[in-house]
Amino acid sequence: DVDKVSPAHGRGPDVATAIKRIYPDDVVFTIQGDGDCIAIGAGPFIGACTRGEKITIIMVNNTNFGTTGGQLGPTTLVGQVTTTSPEGRNPDSEGYPAHTAEIAATFKGVAYSARGALITPADYQRTKGYIKTAFQRQLDNVGTGFVEVLTACPTNWHLTPVRSLAYIRDNVIPEFPLGEFKNVTCIEQ
Repeated sequence: DVDKVSPAHGRGPDVATAIKRIYPDDVVFTIQGDGDCIAIGAGPFIGACTRGEKITIIMVNNTNFGTTGGQLGPTTLVGQVTTTSPEGRNPDSEGYPAHTAEIAATFKGVAYSARGALITPADYQRTKGYIKTAFQRQLDNVGTGFVEVLTACPTNWHLTPVRSLAYIRDNVIPEFPLGEFKNVTCIEQ
């Protein structure tokens, strides 16, 4: 049995926090794009991590605002062309990509932070394990669980699906390395 709530863009962690506090025995999670989670949703994301909310946040990173036309997002790569950065992301004017899994790992209230990818069957299995561990930290009432998942965006990258997977391997993973960044079974007070 799964219920679904569709909150305002960026407010997933706030709504998940409310649900978890009302139903503390339920498993509560968000699935958010990178723009939803770390652009407009940066405040709710940071708040949940700071408070160590017993929720799981899954962020899908396709390096752009994929559902609204492919604009530059918080995880857009340096040099990556988007509809709002036609010359490619320039760090002098648009800054650098946000490394959300690493950011999450710095918060004391975060019990688990990892980044996986969906390229090969082995990547799928590792990412599945990361998500399982994040949920386990919630079930154990430890702290916030966070998993960033690198995914393709063939439409906005103007690549075939197969070439999109190569793009992730050759361009996205070097910027956003895979692995676990924090994994604790208790949060020290």
